[in-house]
Amino acid sequence: MAQRIAGIDYGTVRIGIAIADLSVAIASPLEIYQRQTPDVDAKYFRKLAREEALVKFVVGLPVHLSGEESQKSYEARQFAKWLTEITELPVDLFDERYTSSEAEEMLQAANLTKKRRKAKLDALAAQIMLTAYLEAGARSEENPGSLG
Repeated sequence: MAQRIAGIDYGTVRIGIAIADLSVAIASPLEIYQRQTPDVDAKYFRKLAREEALVKFVVGLPVHLSGEESQKSYEARQFAKWLTEITELPVDLFDERYTSSEAEEMLQAANLTKKRRKAKLDALAAQIMLTAYLEAGARSEENPGSLG
């Protein structure tokens, strides 16, 4: 069975999700999850892990351009810890410094309306971050490429 990982663009309201099959190392946007209650969120991520046969999550770690962490970094780390606890899957943290701005540029170039860009932004940011993670050499459990 193929090993699949999910990339997470963490947000307090919306979470962008991308999926990659490690055998081909290509990330694709999956969806944007609208956060609800901790219990509903836990059910969603357990179901995602099961249905997608995930072996790992990669959560984007937002850091300042200087490399220093912020309040959002702390929240992303807490979310990653929670994700491990509820799914029992390993979670890597990966620097997502430029993913949202890169996703926004790509969507603007596609001439989408502001509403359509917003609807796609988080999943595309997750895809860009997961692609960067894969390109950094994180293609197998033996070589996870973890920064966290």
